[in-house]
Amino acid sequence: MRLVVGRIGRAHGIRGDVAIDVRTDTPEERFFVGSTLETDRPGTGPLTIGAVRVHSGRLLVRFKGVADRTAAEELRGTTLLIDSEDLGPTGDPDEFHDHELIGLTAVTTDGEEVGTVDDVLHHAQDVLVLAAPGGREVLVPFVVELVPEVDVPGGRIVLDPPPGLLDLAD
Repeated sequence: MRLVVGRIGRAHGIRGDVAIDVRTDTPEERFFVGSTLETDRPGTGPLTIGAVRVHSGRLLVRFKGVADRTAAEELRGTTLLIDSEDLGPTGDPDEFHDHELIGLTAVTTDGEEVGTVDDVLHHAQDVLVLAAPGGREVLVPFVVELVPEVDVPGGRIVLDPPPGLLDLAD
């Protein structure tokens, strides 16, 4: 699975630097000299980073082979990707990457199948989006009180919902 780590913004200066809209919690692990990133545009990537710096709070990157502003502007809007296989473990048994959760089967503590994790939303509270039978969508706050068990190798999560939570989408 390919994961988005950034998006190329406007060119900065005349030497081919571009501003990066960072979409990862660990930019230092993705944006370093020599790092190669896939792109969403055929024929554009992969792109290898030749220089990295921060300017006025923005990450600026120069890719190898992009030597001037015109070439940099042509990259604008390109999404930068990595393969999920390249991600290391989080190191915390209670922390998960989104791609590890998507596709897991959600069951209640009674064993009733609720649906499949379709997405993870990150707002004020992390929320699991479940695709339930009949095309329904169920939103479940991703907190230990409601999701006491996550079994990635077993392909499931266990929900302990309060009365009515799963009935809201009916």
